[in-house]
Amino acid sequence: MKRDYPNQNHTLFPGSSSSTPPLLPDLTGKSKMWDEFNEQDTGVDELLAVLGYKVKSSDMVDVAQKIEHLEGVLSNDDGLSQMASDSVHQNPSDLSSWLESMICELNPVVQVQLPGSGSIAGSLVGTSTSPGSAGVDDLQAIPGDAIYPPTKKQKSLSEDNGNKTYSPNPIVIIDSQENGIRLVHTLMACAEAVQQDDMKRAETLVKQAGYLAVSQAGAMRKVATYFAEALARRIYRLYPKSPQDAPAFRDLLQMHFYETCPYLKFAHFTANQAILEAFAGKKKVHVIDFSMKQGMQWPALMQALALRPGGPPTFRLTGIGPPSGDNTDHLQEVGWKLAQLADTIHVEFQYRGFLAESLSDLEPAMLELREDEVVAVNSVFEMHELLARPGAVEKVLSAVKEMKPEILTVVEQEANHNGPVFLERFTESLHYYSTLFDSLESSGGGGSVESGGVAAASNQDKIMSEVYLGKQICNVVACEGTDRVERHETLAQWKTRFDSAGFQPVHLGSNAYKQASMLLALFAGGDGYRVEENDGCLMLGWHTRPLITTSAWKLR
Repeated sequence: MKRDYPNQNHTLFPGSSSSTPPLLPDLTGKSKMWDEFNEQDTGVDELLAVLGYKVKSSDMVDVAQKIEHLEGVLSNDDGLSQMASDSVHQNPSDLSSWLESMICELNPVVQVQLPGSGSIAGSLVGTSTSPGSAGVDDLQAIPGDAIYPPTKKQKSLSEDNGNKTYSPNPIVIIDSQENGIRLVHTLMACAEAVQQDDMKRAETLVKQAGYLAVSQAGAMRKVATYFAEALARRIYRLYPKSPQDAPAFRDLLQMHFYETCPYLKFAHFTANQAILEAFAGKKKVHVIDFSMKQGMQWPALMQALALRPGGPPTFRLTGIGPPSGDNTDHLQEVGWKLAQLADTIHVEFQYRGFLAESLSDLEPAMLELREDEVVAVNSVFEMHELLARPGAVEKVLSAVKEMKPEILTVVEQEANHNGPVFLERFTESLHYYSTLFDSLESSGGGGSVESGGVAAASNQDKIMSEVYLGKQICNVVACEGTDRVERHETLAQWKTRFDSAGFQPVHLGSNAYKQASMLLALFAGGDGYRVEENDGCLMLGWHTRPLITTSAWKLR
């Protein structure tokens, strides 16, 4: 019997040729499963604001240059010592204007502009990744005194009728591009020193990298600061504390990342599309989710099932996640919210939350599999963590085979951060996360919300998304052994693993590719995002760099 349902808030792409309803995540605002943050972006740098200085983020480069200029004048000219002792030093809130007035009083400025500003990703172009190519010689080969003022003081006093008069030397302000190149070389040199266990040299270089990072702006300053911090943690053995990695906090950060940019939305959409097609015509379906977290992936699939011709199937969901650490059953709370949605859209729904410290602890018998159900297994950004423990991936894939799924959907970062050589791993991660931070700078709405565009990401979302990625950087660079869980691998490497375990790829199809491309057009900076089809898998990247990959598999 065909049922009539009330009109659901479900977006369909016009002209879709798929036999199953296409999916779209909620793009017009915050997810209804958590509270909104309404912080307004004032544009003032948060760190300096705490110290009482009102400096816009866009003015950081200018302020850093003025400070460097002023330091050069004060440190290189003996004739200013009396002036400095007689000056009244204040704590002005308008730091940029105060510096400008001091410089004008002390010295004329000759401005020299170098072409372009660029990002770390741009500065990395042409940078060699071979050991020895990022050493101290490279730093010395870059001209200028952009890092420290000259150590040799210039005589600037002349005698005039027995009286000393001050003759100022012009100071040249260098564009931040040169400092950006120096910054990249310094980070690479520091990583090389760490690999060679030359901690004294590494300590000097990481301090220099932190100094140079301050002179940058935007994505370059942020990503360089996170890499410098990660190197410092490794050098001084200040490894991240486990309470910082509490599941609830990780989930919170990931929710902000979901709101800021399209990567997780793309992951959920493409995986759901593959699952929906595998469930076509089935009466009882069961999804086993290895990455349940806050359940953000499943409302869109449930709505698509509700709209299916002939009525929705019975939908059973098993959500797997780690214990919360605060004695709350967060998985059960997510299940209640999903159950309320299912009741609203008239989908027969069953749910079970399953706590597990690691996916390798799972046994198929624990999941109450039923003969009359069609099973789909889903994993988003989970498989790579298993690589920290030898044999764990093979054990999990063996358990999945026993579940006999119709389809296995996997989303992973498209990067190789699991190599044995630290310098190579550092270089690869510097490229990867620089590109991610560049894309975050362009995050926001591609059009008005009324016309179907995406509302601009809030300042709160962007900051928390940067923390989310910064924690990954810290794990890749600072940690080793079983503590290093961010062991991303490329699609080619995963294909080898799945093939060895007895799985074969499922082609995601051109329809999913077209719909994913239309999804990205709704985001600001959409011209920078690229969807690429690679041997039946879908990749999402920023400009020419693939960043995440969705693949689907079935038993051979």
